[in-house]
Amino acid sequence: MKFHVAAAVIAFGLASAGAAQAQTVGIATSNPGSIFHNIGSAVANAANKAGLNATIQPATSPNQYIPAVASGDIEFGVANLQEVNYALEGREWFSGSVNPDLRLVALIMPLKEAIFVRADSDIRTIADLKGKPMVDGYTAQQTILPQLDAMYATAGLTRADMRPVQVPSVVAGADAFMAGESAGFIFAHSAGKVREADAAVGGLRALPIENTPENLAAVRKFWPVAFFTRMKPGKNNPGVQEEAWFLAYPQIVFTSTHASEEDVYKMTKVLYENKDALVQTFPPFAAFDPKEMVGEIAPSEYHPGAIRFYKEVGLWKE
Repeated sequence: MKFHVAAAVIAFGLASAGAAQAQTVGIATSNPGSIFHNIGSAVANAANKAGLNATIQPATSPNQYIPAVASGDIEFGVANLQEVNYALEGREWFSGSVNPDLRLVALIMPLKEAIFVRADSDIRTIADLKGKPMVDGYTAQQTILPQLDAMYATAGLTRADMRPVQVPSVVAGADAFMAGESAGFIFAHSAGKVREADAAVGGLRALPIENTPENLAAVRKFWPVAFFTRMKPGKNNPGVQEEAWFLAYPQIVFTSTHASEEDVYKMTKVLYENKDALVQTFPPFAAFDPKEMVGEIAPSEYHPGAIRFYKEVGLWKE
């Protein structure tokens, strides 16, 4: 692996004596505390338990590591489908940088996202954020801006209706919120940073979205693969105070044409056969259904190694 990041490489699990001689594959993730770091850690742990040596390599955001996976500098990554599609075609913040070698390994559970505020605040809806200081900028994680735009649009608002608090990433945005600089922050449900913020401020409230055709159309103007998902309160859902609807979109494990067919085959098999190990490391994997690893991903394509496995287990349809 050629890809280097400032954060230390973290290895999970102990490989068997026979597997110890095998090549180690890397899994690119966002920084600790992020949802993709949690997901990548779970995938690496399951892979090691299954005999596929894997380490995670954190970077600030998918903006940075998607091109690194595309060029073959690191074998695998975890991200959301929309951003990988943009990178594949060189659109939006990947404009001028087409990455045609990107390929998918699997669809995993959806990423469920919300704007979180203090539970003791008077902010109960997205509309209540108007005029408040809110995280913005996201210079190192440009995927977040259209997601904020999408959520604000459901309340007839735009980012211009807020007082911007400039941050580079979602982790920095959560830190700004905990420091009292912002009225809220955007993050994935169940991520480690959300739990940290929940404990730091004495409780969070996740702002819901009404599930209507109009709201879905408004959201998809900014984030085409989005849909709404219903969530209930629970220990794994800090901030969800009552059953309500929230923004969601597909998460994926991805790779490139530079990865060997055998490594991708093994990783696909790990995901398909080891749900229990994934859940043990990161409980939100309970929403993962291995039978749904194959789905609509256009314009992306699956890697031949993944296709070979899916044909073996009867999931692949031409």
